[in-house]
Amino acid sequence: MRSKSKNVAENTNVLNAINSVSDIKELQISQLKTLADNLRGEILRVIDKNGGHLSSNLGIVELSVALYHNFDFPNDKLIFDVGHQCYAHKILSGRKEKFTSIRTAGGLSGFPDKEESEFDIFTTGHAGTSISSAIGVATARDALKEDFTVISVVGDGALSNGLNLEALTINKTKPKNFIVILNDNGMSISLNKNGFYQLISKGTTKGSYVKSKRAIKKVFGNSFITRGLVRFRDFIKRIINKNNYFEQYGFKYVGVVDGNNIKKLDKIINRIKNTCKDKAVFMHVKTTKGKGYKKAEEQADIYHGVGENLAVEQGSFSHALGEKINALIEKDNKIVAITAGMKDGTGLKAVEEKNPKNFYDVGIAEEYAVTFSAGLAVGGLKPIVALYSTFAQRAYDQIVHDVCLQKLPVILCLDRAGFVGKDGKTHQGVFDLSYLSHIPDLDIYAPCRVSDLGDIIDYAIQRNRPAVIRYGKNGLIENSGESLNQSLWYVDREDTQSNVAIIAVGANMLTLARKVSESRNGVKIVVARSIKPLDVDMLDSIRCPLIITLEENSIHGGFGSLVREYYSNDKNVKVAVCGVKDKFVPHGSIEDQMQENGLTVGCILEIIEKEINGKTKEEL
Repeated sequence: MRSKSKNVAENTNVLNAINSVSDIKELQISQLKTLADNLRGEILRVIDKNGGHLSSNLGIVELSVALYHNFDFPNDKLIFDVGHQCYAHKILSGRKEKFTSIRTAGGLSGFPDKEESEFDIFTTGHAGTSISSAIGVATARDALKEDFTVISVVGDGALSNGLNLEALTINKTKPKNFIVILNDNGMSISLNKNGFYQLISKGTTKGSYVKSKRAIKKVFGNSFITRGLVRFRDFIKRIINKNNYFEQYGFKYVGVVDGNNIKKLDKIINRIKNTCKDKAVFMHVKTTKGKGYKKAEEQADIYHGVGENLAVEQGSFSHALGEKINALIEKDNKIVAITAGMKDGTGLKAVEEKNPKNFYDVGIAEEYAVTFSAGLAVGGLKPIVALYSTFAQRAYDQIVHDVCLQKLPVILCLDRAGFVGKDGKTHQGVFDLSYLSHIPDLDIYAPCRVSDLGDIIDYAIQRNRPAVIRYGKNGLIENSGESLNQSLWYVDREDTQSNVAIIAVGANMLTLARKVSESRNGVKIVVARSIKPLDVDMLDSIRCPLIITLEENSIHGGFGSLVREYYSNDKNVKVAVCGVKDKFVPHGSIEDQMQENGLTVGCILEIIEKEINGKTKEEL
């Protein structure tokens, strides 16, 4: 062992002595275990302060250490799927000193980010992208006659995502120097009950296979096995496990490996580093989600994502959704709830607990969730699908073709619509109004008060047509006093002398509008609970010199665009559209994100003064 390794060994905290990726390669197995423990402690310390994805990052520590011990990053390429399991990777790849800034404005992203580091070769915030992108990188490498290994680490239920399955099965030939590592922790975000996972988890853990392998070893010993004996052993393996999914699609299958035993894991990864030079390898690793933190081990789904002080959070809208659906089921057993691996975050865990026969969690498969729900509707049930706004993007075609084209009464509840704060640009729910509002036969609603959510669901069920309900994590805890049957929109604040009307979409925008109204006389506030259809009666009644629309959505193609189009033939009405600028929104606080996009009292007052009084910014 070289002197550097000795110096590291003398340090009680191995992580403190790691200053480059080359230092990791000098470590002995005992030091790797210490490093894994150090990483786990550092992740807990920082996430306790900043919040973030906890359980999956605690479970993947040993795998991250073993990969860095054996491979040459960033020359070798590492792609995570889902990207939120990258914390140990970030610390080991030269970002140790910056790790305390993770998920804060200007700090490290909570996901791999191409713009942040050369070690992050592909930005990954959504599930299903790593195998396809990794095959693409490996194919380009071969075309350019370069030499490096490409590794895809797939975890938290992402393997069963349709895009990953396409990548696995698109052909039977895979690039060499290519490794897929399944980080199988039995979970997606919630407990993984996917049939595909249950099948592959059997793999080489079957008793008959293990016994046969031992018998062959006993006969032939540990000496070098001839090519014929290798073929014979593979033949036995195929007989015992003849449906090995991965070997049929161009991989050598290795598994199941204990992903939290650093000694065994490091040894096997060192072997497949050479094996993959001849054939792509699929390595099946079993890890414990939440490893090292008792609460996270016992409740891995609850501690998947936490707030500051490791607090488990649930949005008020999410809680209200679960309660509402349970109340509906009591009156109508045809009501069913569907989610895609997000029962806790969307509030549907309450439905699973109280009405399990009316609940379906399809895992990380939003496209399937929507088309499955369309089938349920055809069959006579009344499906309510709960997804995060950012993940619903993946089901766009299914919403168009399988739901709206057939006018099926599927209700889509899009949680985390608008700014999402620390999760950042891969998770911002700021596009749904733009990509949904142009779809025919689709109603779109946007409650800002928690009390409105149940009323909107009732209204959508009554209309018996495709509907989307979009809302942020938290809503206002107050009553509106008007049902949608009375009016789609309502006036929140009246001003008889008003020459400005603000139409607000969602809780944050209503709060902002109220602050503007408190700062300036002559401002009327209207709450838009329906994006489509527009409340044309209200639009006609509030005609005035300046209409300002406020939304947590892209300014292109969103709510404001619809309002501006409605008034386009009225030269006496000016429409100012305020929303998300034409750029991706980085991580930080929601307040920071609103400020960066001009959604502040000062910016709104500036627009009013310019349009009403003709004053420029310099004159104010």
